[in-house]
Amino acid sequence: MHRNQYASLIFLCCLLACKMPDDKVLPRKQSLPLFNPHAPDFICETESNKVPPIDAQAEDWFLAARALEDPEIFVGDRDYKKIVDLTRQAAERLHWKAMLNLASLYVEGRDPSHGNEDAVQLVEKAMRLGIPAAYDRMGTYYANGTGVNGDITRAYAFWQKAAQMGNPQAMDFLSDKLNVGPANEGAGYWANIPVAIKMMECAFSQGYGPVAYNLSYMYASPRVASGRVSGPRTPETKALALKVLHEGVAFGCEKCANKLEIEFGDPFDLANMLAPYIDKARAERYGVLNRELGFNPNARFPNLDKVLPLPPADLPPWNGDRDTLLHAAKGVRPPPAIPQQSAASLLQKPYFLAADYALRPTGLLSDAPTAPFSAYWQPATGQGLTEPARLFHKGEEFPHFSVLDAAGKSRYGPVTWAQCRTIRHNHGAVEPRAARGLLREVARPEPWLSCACGQACPVSGVWQPWVAADHPLQAIVNQYWRQAWLSQGAPFPRPGRDWLLDLPDDEVTWHWMDMSLPDIG
Repeated sequence: MHRNQYASLIFLCCLLACKMPDDKVLPRKQSLPLFNPHAPDFICETESNKVPPIDAQAEDWFLAARALEDPEIFVGDRDYKKIVDLTRQAAERLHWKAMLNLASLYVEGRDPSHGNEDAVQLVEKAMRLGIPAAYDRMGTYYANGTGVNGDITRAYAFWQKAAQMGNPQAMDFLSDKLNVGPANEGAGYWANIPVAIKMMECAFSQGYGPVAYNLSYMYASPRVASGRVSGPRTPETKALALKVLHEGVAFGCEKCANKLEIEFGDPFDLANMLAPYIDKARAERYGVLNRELGFNPNARFPNLDKVLPLPPADLPPWNGDRDTLLHAAKGVRPPPAIPQQSAASLLQKPYFLAADYALRPTGLLSDAPTAPFSAYWQPATGQGLTEPARLFHKGEEFPHFSVLDAAGKSRYGPVTWAQCRTIRHNHGAVEPRAARGLLREVARPEPWLSCACGQACPVSGVWQPWVAADHPLQAIVNQYWRQAWLSQGAPFPRPGRDWLLDLPDDEVTWHWMDMSLPDIG
């Protein structure tokens, strides 16, 4: 069993039985250490290791809700009732992102029957599950006075806790506060450049694009802990800063795209510019990406190098059409596998399970009289029952059965129930997922090629990294935004060197997804 599976059991057990150190203290009021800007070190944790595994059916509801909030749909035309309903369905299955999105919908007034207090309670539920982003959100609520009394000191304490748990948004925010100029030196000065850089790199390793903007400044000019620049920019430091900005654009950083548009097109300081030379053509393309990210912050461009590689690579021809450039840089996916019917897909509710999904026991057992949360549950093994898994909604009463006790005597009454989560019924196919419109569907290439990290790329095209479905880092590796356009003979990205992830090369396999992006000439 992977360590993330152990973690998920701990989280779910806390939901069922564990109490806070003082069960009269609400999570929003828990005692936390004050924010310490002078911390001597920062240990990088990864958020995906801390959260419960996501139910596949809940993920589909969540992505369907996200698609209905597409920026192309005018806010007044969006079906917020359906968005709320889909998000709530996913949240009831403990989909942690859906839980926080639902809290946001409550705060925005998208569900008149729920308000700020309901949002705070939902975030508290996520906190009890140990979700780092929930601590970040509670910090924001204290900063803004949303459902709680405004308290910036408590806000920073929650943000510090979130960052220590692995939340990249909190790391980005706090590292920016630790990255102040030498003009602020003196009593109470917050500059802590070594810790700021570690936070930035940790957030960036998780694919959080906005942090790349500040990280590029740290790389461009060496600094001492007080924030003072300790040496001149060199060709090496400028190249590293340029690379981070470029990767930030691929990860969806609008400020990175804006900066590169300026750097290549009209730099403020020719003597210290990051770009090796003025290149109006590159600037124009970064401008297209900049404007798109300003319109749609959810956009990602993992195959950016096909249409806009960094120097010294030559720019491929482009016909000047905005959509052509954007679609070429998008992530891709093959058509989803068509699942065969299963025994559960032929049954009636509550035993019915769509053919798209299979069930996997989580190891969580419950002796409660009712379902502690919405999920598929079945009698645990060893009780002599063959009852199939069925869907129970939160608070729904578990039925009683006739079973044999330890003495071999028959009794009628409650039994222990085992929770199952849905997984995708696709036999482990490499199928990255995203909300509608963020991916471009392509034909599955033939033959299907797979390579190890240490190999040279055998065929030019889009390559997708993948780890085992139960790997603790699958949630930040098996993603479309990790794709890369590679030319034949090029080395594959390596997790430690290129992603700053503590992940051995031999645990990642690269899969060929597409050989021919749209012609942009």
